[in-house]
This record gives sequence, C-alpha cells and structure tokens, in this order.
Amino acid sequence: MSLTGTPFFLTALVLLIVAVVLPLGVWGRISGPPLVRTLVRLLMVLFAQVTAITVVFVLVNNANNLYDNWGDLLGTDNHVQVAKDLGPDGMGGQKIKNQPKQIQQFRPADDPRVGPGVKMTDLNGRISGVSGEVYVWLPPQYDDPAYRHKKFPVVEVLPGYPGSAKAWFGALHVGEQLRPLMQRGEIKPFILVAPRTTILTGADTGCANIPGKVNADSWLSVDVRQMVIDNFRAGDKAHSWSLAGYSAGAHCAAKLALAHPDRYRAAVAMSGYNDPKLEPDSLAGKDPKLRAENNPLNILKAANAAGHPPRTALYVSGAAGDGYQAGIGLKQLAKRPTTVTVQLIPSNAGGHTTAVWRTQVPEIFRWLGREVRA
Repeated sequence: MSLTGTPFFLTALVLLIVAVVLPLGVWGRISGPPLVRTLVRLLMVLFAQVTAITVVFVLVNNANNLYDNWGDLLGTDNHVQVAKDLGPDGMGGQKIKNQPKQIQQFRPADDPRVGPGVKMTDLNGRISGVSGEVYVWLPPQYDDPAYRHKKFPVVEVLPGYPGSAKAWFGALHVGEQLRPLMQRGEIKPFILVAPRTTILTGADTGCANIPGKVNADSWLSVDVRQMVIDNFRAGDKAHSWSLAGYSAGAHCAAKLALAHPDRYRAAVAMSGYNDPKLEPDSLAGKDPKLRAENNPLNILKAANAAGHPPRTALYVSGAAGDGYQAGIGLKQLAKRPTTVTVQLIPSNAGGHTTAVWRTQVPEIFRWLGREVRA
C-alpha cells in the first residue's frame, strides 16, 4: 500500500475511528483480574495514540511531500551505485561531449496531486553513479507550433530535507501557478526539472560530492542537467540554466550556482543557510573540510580571491534568523559580475513552511525571467 496514496490514508482514518469508538463501547465491560483489565485498557489507549499520530503524519506528509514512499521513510532504498572521486569539476576526467545521448522514456507522474503536465523518468547517472526519479514539467508554449524551433530555459527545483522531488509540484503548486501566467505572457516559459535529492538513508547530502559515499553534486549539475538537454528543447549554455530551492534546497541552489558558473547563471534560495552544519543531518556539515568547501560564502570568497567573481545572479529570501542573514552575507561579498538580491520576509508570514514559499513562486519566476534566457 502506497505511503502517499488514498487507500493508506483512509485505512489510517478508519483505524483511528475504531480506536476512539472501541473504548467507549467496551471500557466498563472488560472482565477478568484487575491486572488484565488494566493491560487491555492500556493497549486500547496506546492503539488510539498510535492511530492518531499516524493520521497526523499522513496529513503532514501529504501536504508537504516529505517522504515519497516506504523506502524513503524507512531508509531501505539505495540510490547510490558507486561514489568515485570525481575531482574538483565533478566529472572524473570525462567530457560530456564524448558521451552518447541518454535518451529516456517518460511516463505521466504517478501522483495526481502534482497536477497536470508533469512527467517522470528513472535516470541512472552515468557520471555520478546515482540513480533516481526525475520529474519534468513543460511550459504551455512547448507544444505550440510557433515555438517548435525554439529552445527553452530550465530551472532545477530542489526541496528541503527531508523532501520529495514532487514537493514543488505537489506542495508549492508551481505548475498550477505558473501555467496561466506563462499563457498570458506575464512570466517567461521555463522547463521545470525536479530531481530526487533524498539519496542516502537518514542523511542530507548537502548536494556535495563525497568520495566513497555519494556524488550528489554531479548527479544534479551534470547527469540530470545533461539528460534534460538530451531529451528536450532545452538550452545547453549556462545562461539558460538556473536553480531554485527552499530550506536545505536553498543551500544547494546557491552553492551549486556559485560553484558552477559554467553550468548555471542564476539561483533562488528561500529560507536557506550558508553553513551546512545548520542542517544536523548534513554529511558536509559533519566534516570540517567539507563544511568549509560547501559553504557558499567560502566558494564566493575563493572565486573573488582568484580574481574570477562568478557570473552568477542570486535571489535570497528569508525571515530574520531564517535565511535573511545568509543573503546579506553573500550580498556583502558580491563583486561584479556576481549580483545578490535579498528579500526580507516578515516574521509573521508563516514561518519555515511550504505555505510561505508557495506565495513567493510568481515573484521568483519573474526575477528568473530577467536573469535567464534560452
């Protein structure tokens, strides 16, 4: 039974009703020695508590797309085939131009809550050694005959941790929000790409390459990126590519864009952070060297010191103590052609929740439309 499916939710709801009604009907009728009566009543109370917690968990999980399936929840799925040392560029000495095209078979998304037009595929990353599902949403203009010879800019959308690749579509309703705005010409048409980011059991990869464990950076910035270029009319230059993320995904978006200005031109970071240690389960945050290497502040400092400030545009939003200071830190370091726009979110807007990030969708895509081109 699917973790996110209606049958599981209805089963949990029925069990909760039984757990509440049963004690009301039999509490005073339980017979036997006092110890037996006490144990039976205790079991009924525990059953009611477990079923209530289960229903609440299902509601929260379905609303925020935290866990896709039982494998994600229980940590039984393995998405890392191999984790070689791929070097500073994350390519392991290989060249994309020397790789044959990776043509994928796509199917409609397996969850109706993501909305219409979302398709998915299972990708085996040739460079990263990571495998996982990738969701793709095409703008309304994609199948318009007037655009048949045009390429489109792309945004990789990243969830928090824990988080499902479906979260931007299911919880933030990005496709439903953008489709009418793109049809009216208010927002530039983008291809949206949502790759799996929950790759290791009980750990946040921090979108980092960690030899012997995972090559999450190369999965997102090389394998997923090239697969989209191979299968769709997507621009293949840095100026056509960007990232957007919230929470842990915001950290990833800013880090990947600054680390790979040859692959991405812009990034949106909502309620994120610079220091990976701020995510307790971050593998990068637990190692001093990785912690320093994967901090966007340090990446920007190093690029400035080398005399090569990245041609990267960042849009950072957050409340005080929840992403805003991270944006200010990056803005203070930015040198042309790096630009950083910081947006303060009111502290009473709703906290660290998908509801807050959902309301920002139109504005961040208007900003991306000014920074990215096909």
